[in-house]
Amino acid sequence: MRTTVGIIGAGPAGLLLARLLHNAGIDSVVLESRDREYVERRQRAGILEQGTVDVLRSAGAGERMDREGLRHDGIELRFGRKRHRVDFPALTGGKSVTVYAQTEVCKDLIALQLQDGGPLLFETEALAVEGAESDSPRVRFRRDGVEDVLECEYVVGCDGFWGVARKAIPEAIAQTFERTYPFGWLGILADVAPSHDELVYARHDRGFALLSMRSPSVSRLYLQVPEGTDAEAWGDEEIWDELERRFETDDDWTLRRGPITQKSVTPMRSYVHEPMRHGRLFLAGDAAHIVPPTGAKGLNLAVGDVVTFARALVHRRETGSDGLLDAYSATCLRRVWQAERFSYDMTTLLHPDPGATGFDGRLQLARLERIAASRAAETDLAEAYTGFPFA
Repeated sequence: MRTTVGIIGAGPAGLLLARLLHNAGIDSVVLESRDREYVERRQRAGILEQGTVDVLRSAGAGERMDREGLRHDGIELRFGRKRHRVDFPALTGGKSVTVYAQTEVCKDLIALQLQDGGPLLFETEALAVEGAESDSPRVRFRRDGVEDVLECEYVVGCDGFWGVARKAIPEAIAQTFERTYPFGWLGILADVAPSHDELVYARHDRGFALLSMRSPSVSRLYLQVPEGTDAEAWGDEEIWDELERRFETDDDWTLRRGPITQKSVTPMRSYVHEPMRHGRLFLAGDAAHIVPPTGAKGLNLAVGDVVTFARALVHRRETGSDGLLDAYSATCLRRVWQAERFSYDMTTLLHPDPGATGFDGRLQLARLERIAASRAAETDLAEAYTGFPFA
């Protein structure tokens, strides 16, 4: 099997890249180890930056998103029983974000790929990337118990932290930067209408809490919990009681309760792999970087990576120059590190550390008060949250 771009992984990054290449007249093959049902049900991110929304629309993948997605023009910060709304359009020249689950993005892109794109092979395990330094890299894979080879001009690894793509970059040239956090998020899905029409980020002495949603009738909520927590150790009423405590305000706001349909715990970590390119192998998304979810950046960073690669490849076809491909890693990493910085800032702003002192808690409150009182500080948050521009 032969193609121009071999894409490992059919998450949103790999699927969007395949769509962008198809629209540019460049052929690709997507290899995905899981089956279609798993990919379309895998719960991940739910916040799309303005730039991501614009890219999906221009790629022809925005019809259902525009119909069913929930546009949000701000978020609410809660601390000391007070509420402060950050107005995105007023602070960013009109930008907003859209609540539209990663599962739905994948469904839309899969349907388009199967309708008129190149091969999308589910239940196909990539085993290794070979010859990345040559002009004809290869992906060894196994499908239906039989090993085969995909010969490419370029390979893009969108296969996550545990995938084979990152492992093909020699350790001698690789650098990794990592931070782990001593807490995680206990997340729930609940069949109840959201208790607020925008996301609520709450800083409380008992721990962070986030009120989000997946639709007008399904709520997504999170609690800060100690690292290693078992989700099933929390009873449903215990979760609602704790959420109520952490979202408490001095007005008459109330938390709506309903049946919890799913519980899980998400660990918190920051990770960056440099470089994001070796020869004709390019890393994108979680294969190269991971952010704590506080800043809503993971999916959006992956979109930035594949947009950068697609533009670079089109540029090479039109000009014969490898300049943008050669700059891929540096270009992506500038945006990655800004997102890492923002995600770290949001995490340390809102999560009490288990080893924190009273002084640390007061600093968190002072930082939140500064955002609430200063248009400049508020603008910095709004610009970062709605998205750093693609290069």
